[in-house]
Amino acid sequence: MINWLRVTLCMTLLFVATLVLLPMQLVFLWLDAPQRRRVPRLWHRMACRLVGIQVRVHGMPDRQRPLMLVSNHASWKDILVLGSIADVVFVAKSDVKAWPVFGLLARLQKTIFIERDQKRTTGNQVNEIGKRLADGEIVVLFPEGTTSDGNRLLEIKTSLFGAAAAAVPLSPTGVVHVQPVAIAYTGIHGMPMGRYHRSVAAWPGDIALAPHLLGILYEGAVDVDVIFGEQITYTPQSNRKAVSRQVEKSIRSVLALKLRGR
Repeated sequence: MINWLRVTLCMTLLFVATLVLLPMQLVFLWLDAPQRRRVPRLWHRMACRLVGIQVRVHGMPDRQRPLMLVSNHASWKDILVLGSIADVVFVAKSDVKAWPVFGLLARLQKTIFIERDQKRTTGNQVNEIGKRLADGEIVVLFPEGTTSDGNRLLEIKTSLFGAAAAAVPLSPTGVVHVQPVAIAYTGIHGMPMGRYHRSVAAWPGDIALAPHLLGILYEGAVDVDVIFGEQITYTPQSNRKAVSRQVEKSIRSVLALKLRGR
């Protein structure tokens, strides 16, 4: 009974916070003001606190620009977690636009939506990501293309790394910085999570969103470690597939160690 009261209180407070910040963000978007990047970060921090996600950060986003963060993807909570750490913009599949609540929040954060199944528009989408990078925004890419079970890194799709190449000619420095990031859900109620309980945190695509969201709110105490790796400088001479393999190796090794409690 106490847990469900907490769930109700959490959802109510988050709803109120959204109503307060929504008109502010709309104005900042209309003015194209710098604050349009900061309001989502404030909202994500409040959401993590209310939902019960304890974020532990190891390292930090590289200070050099343009910067692309490349991360594994286990859950919709990854958005809250990374959004609470830095002023970022996400790349998401176009289906997210139609999601209730989450679709609106994604549009308010100026998410870059892509049509993965329409190869004719891939060039334009990559160029849009490249332009946003060159404009100084930190773009987050989930190159697995879907969510995992939280216990492993899925195969990385290399095509969207073309966005880094597209941003190079637009970059004031002539390079783009690509930084691997590992997100590991490691604890629940202060205890090690383990493979069995990781389904509480992870959200593979075949699980309905609403029950999973309620389950997280009901638990109310999930620990997540975010590990920022060493940036890789993408130059005009860089090979997209070689860079993607380097990123994959970095994320996979760090994620495996953290999930084993090291």
